[in-house]
Amino acid sequence: MPQKQKSRDGIPAYQRIQTVIRKRIESGQLRTGDSVASERDLAKIHQVSLMTARHALATLEREGIVERRRGIGTFVASPKIHFNKLMSYTEQMASRSLTAGSKILFAKIIYDEQEIAARLALPTNTGIIKLERLRHASDEPFALETCYFSSAEFPNLLSTPLNRDSLFKILEREYKVELGYADEEVDATAADARTAELLSVPRGEPLMRIRQLIYSTKGKAITYVLGFYRSDRHKLLIRRFR
Repeated sequence: MPQKQKSRDGIPAYQRIQTVIRKRIESGQLRTGDSVASERDLAKIHQVSLMTARHALATLEREGIVERRRGIGTFVASPKIHFNKLMSYTEQMASRSLTAGSKILFAKIIYDEQEIAARLALPTNTGIIKLERLRHASDEPFALETCYFSSAEFPNLLSTPLNRDSLFKILEREYKVELGYADEEVDATAADARTAELLSVPRGEPLMRIRQLIYSTKGKAITYVLGFYRSDRHKLLIRRFR
């Protein structure tokens, strides 16, 4: 175990190094794929031992914040989508020390989505809230997500601060919904012209597509989500049990 060097405020030196790196990622100074200072550079900058600097990077790597490439260096890792836990995009980004943001592209009640109504077990031609948002972090587009809800079951949803607050939190706080689990379909697709422009990728770029039907703890379908994610900014993290 490396010796825990401490700074004047009593915080272990390796944690101080991690805090600095996290803040640089959160502020956008470091983006996915950017190089992080080497162990030797960190040791020199923070006036700590090489062992302490190595411990700081190793801990960040275990958390999925950075990835270390043998013989090349250490880089900011792509956000990972955890399939063993149902998390909102805001929670996913928070787990990476990133602040999620949203730009609302479409937010209206529609009546002609028969396939969506069927997925949500709603009557044909019923009113459905369609919410399309461009999700970003550190001012960089990460995903294009469209969520569908029953307008009868979630009145006034469109009047809530959907561009600032977590949708999961709104459902839990305002509508007392207890989210339970999700059935998901994951595949790859090519970016069409509109999606490519929104996500700042070339047309035809491979995207990860996730179709998600989210249920309450009582087994009731709450929302259907269609998401397109930049494959260069997301990785799947799947935990399998035997």
